[in-house]
Amino acid sequence: MSMINKEICDFSVQAFQDGAFKTVTKADVLGKWGVFFFYPADFTFVCPTELEDLAELYDSFKEIGCEIYSVSCDTHYVHKAWHDASERIKKIPYPMLADPTHKLAKDFEVYIEADGVAERGSFIVNPDGKIVAYEVTAGNVGRNARELLRRVQASQFVHEHGDEVCPAKWQPGAETLKPSLDLVGLL
Repeated sequence: MSMINKEICDFSVQAFQDGAFKTVTKADVLGKWGVFFFYPADFTFVCPTELEDLAELYDSFKEIGCEIYSVSCDTHYVHKAWHDASERIKKIPYPMLADPTHKLAKDFEVYIEADGVAERGSFIVNPDGKIVAYEVTAGNVGRNARELLRRVQASQFVHEHGDEVCPAKWQPGAETLKPSLDLVGLL
């Protein structure tokens, strides 16, 4: 079943950001674009490479009005311990959401009950709190932050220009397509 246009659940979780603990709620997410970036666990191997990749492009995401929320089923205390122990994780400027009750992982349908962790999932959420794009990959396959940024930009473009669509490999400023009215139902 597709999660496109599914509204995210009401939530309130603890997070670690900028050396401090804070609360992040659904109300904090609404009104701007967001990426929920689920990963299996802190103190692992592939996850820090992905989180560092996102950190390196964080300013680019912020420039287009998009917040990054990394999410694992670890607690905010474990996020802080990982931050304190890892040079890669020390670079993270975005909120690291703690999901020890698995509420978010279950809502986004990435929870692996047998292991108590989340799948590797990236979800683009529009300002109305609805999922407009997502990708879930196997735990041993890392993701590309640059491609995720491009997909956020494309999602924003079609959100603002409902009569146009973005072709494969579209980049901001490139040509888009205007489907004829006869073909709109076939998209």
